[in-house]
Amino acid sequence: MRRLTTFLTARRTSWVPLVLALLFAGGVFALGSGATDETAPGVGLPDSAESARVAAAQDSLPGADTTSALLVFSRDGDELTDADLEAITAAAGDLAELSTDDFVPPPTVSDDGTAAILAVPLDVISDVAEQAERADEIRSIANADLPDGLSALLTGPEGFAVDIAAVFEGADVTLLIVTASVVIVLLLITYRSPWLWLVPLIVVGTADGLARIVATRVAAAAGITLDASVTGILSVLVFGAGTNYALLLIARYRDELRLEPDRRVAMARALRGAGPAILASGGTVVLALLTLLFAQLEGNRALGLACATGVVIAMAFALLVLPAALVLFGRGLFWPSVPKVGSEGSTERGVWFRLGSLVSRKPVVVAIIGALVLGGLALGATQVRVGLAQTERFTTVPEAVIGQELIAEAFPAGSGSPAVVIANADSVDDVVAAAEDVPGVDSVRVGESDGEITQIDVVLDSAAETEESFETVRALRETLHEVPSADAIVGGLDAQTLDVNAAQQADQDLVIPLILALVFLVLVILLRALVAPVLLLATVVASFFASLGASWLLFTSLLGFPALDTNVVLFSFLFLVALGVDYNIFLVTRAREEALGHGTRSGMVRALAATGGVITSAGILLAAVFAVLGVLPLITLTQIGIIVCIGVLLDTLLVRTLIVPSLAFLTGERFWWPGRAISVAAEVRTTGSAARPQ
Repeated sequence: MRRLTTFLTARRTSWVPLVLALLFAGGVFALGSGATDETAPGVGLPDSAESARVAAAQDSLPGADTTSALLVFSRDGDELTDADLEAITAAAGDLAELSTDDFVPPPTVSDDGTAAILAVPLDVISDVAEQAERADEIRSIANADLPDGLSALLTGPEGFAVDIAAVFEGADVTLLIVTASVVIVLLLITYRSPWLWLVPLIVVGTADGLARIVATRVAAAAGITLDASVTGILSVLVFGAGTNYALLLIARYRDELRLEPDRRVAMARALRGAGPAILASGGTVVLALLTLLFAQLEGNRALGLACATGVVIAMAFALLVLPAALVLFGRGLFWPSVPKVGSEGSTERGVWFRLGSLVSRKPVVVAIIGALVLGGLALGATQVRVGLAQTERFTTVPEAVIGQELIAEAFPAGSGSPAVVIANADSVDDVVAAAEDVPGVDSVRVGESDGEITQIDVVLDSAAETEESFETVRALRETLHEVPSADAIVGGLDAQTLDVNAAQQADQDLVIPLILALVFLVLVILLRALVAPVLLLATVVASFFASLGASWLLFTSLLGFPALDTNVVLFSFLFLVALGVDYNIFLVTRAREEALGHGTRSGMVRALAATGGVITSAGILLAAVFAVLGVLPLITLTQIGIIVCIGVLLDTLLVRTLIVPSLAFLTGERFWWPGRAISVAAEVRTTGSAARPQ
């Protein structure tokens, strides 16, 4: 460690990591990510899921490479006129040139005559930009020359695909601009220097750019495609974690500059002091993220692999590039608050020292109040509902959602998204008869066949992605699986959502215990103790449930969200536990270091005084960065951003500031059991005076 820190900071060698980083960055940027198309979020179900098996079976049918756009025509609930129907029929003819068969079936008119549907068969397009261009052309043709008051809305599979893709159009640029702006403002407030903020911003910004490219390459090597939602979270995480590591290192560097006249020696000492904590906290985040590789859903695996890669790059730049960049400049980099040799440090003065001293006098009261606050907020988590329908996933209502709602009002509720049954061709009649007898089924229609298997479309009475439609799909599966020799399987939107929910629950049940076990193991190894890891992990888990409860109250009372999306709980837990433990690691490793000379009680007070400002700044910055996810009109990312934001603030301002120190004071030397943080001599020296620090 000493040789490495000397190499990174010495006058003769400190330029080497900067040159190597520049060459590496230039090579990676020149190489690029290798991704040629923008990709919207996919489903990512395992091949064994029944709806995935249906989708795979459809590949052998004549219409395998086709999708459909549904155009719903209406005049705000009024009955369509004869002129309206003529115009709709004419639009069908005009749209034929875009259809796969140069033909669009005649419109289907609702029984009450208030709406008509055109189903336009289309070729599948994977490129988001091309798909959006075609959707604009469909809308333009459909709405041309319509009578006054009549309008056409694009919905169905193609409409939802385009609208979801539109959410992420330019998302990377938007997130980068907003995130960088937030970081700049908070760094300026933290350092109150006109130029110090530039160094960590440039280093972390470069790491973020590299992380996107490297993560895309790593994922591609593993056969995983990163979509825009993953790269958005990746950018936020790299900026947040990378800036946190930079804040910790710079704070330690500032402290060392008060003790050492040579800035390069001071940086070497700062690296040796802060480096292990940064490695431990970053390593904890990486290991927690890698647990997602055991998930069933590809989207979960993609997020874990991409974000783990990003955090590794953020750590590398914080520990290898940032120190070399900082020592290029003199102490004037901190102007106007230049740390002078011999000036008083933060471990024996200031608001954080006084707060730590106060907590040490009343640890029981503080612990009880903290537990009541977290427990009270956590009560909201008992009311949480999980599961958003496709029409509920946007903070602003897109055209596809409006069109789907119109179809649900005028036609049988499930008309826009029928269940898809694949069965052996010679058992079609038996399957149709069995399906028609299932409660909740409105109609059954035989579709395409390749001679061996046949597709059967089943329209449900209930609206898509509701508990009623899920019950019908379950009943449909149970009934059709029993049809002799049919080998019938059920897919479609409702079945797919049902399978995604089941897979997400299975991932959550597997990954959450793995995260807890890994974090606990890292803490045990780092602290060489058992009591402290248990207490630290318990506080982080408590803050997660408190943030979940507080967020749910916010979602229902202010934002009007009907439920959490299925992946929100897992992702929020992952980020909060992994990142929340970071701050505990920063605090407790410093407390252990201080305890060697001052005892556990005084050591914790001094550690709180030394790290209070920087950890609070880091927590506020990380919370603000995650809140940036709310700039995108997708409820999933908004929910994750808000839950993590509230959780990080709770962990920073309450758990790490008050609850963890109070627990350390209550347990005393047993906090480090079965190890010992202090020597007998140090314990003797600090008896009495350390017990009640002034």
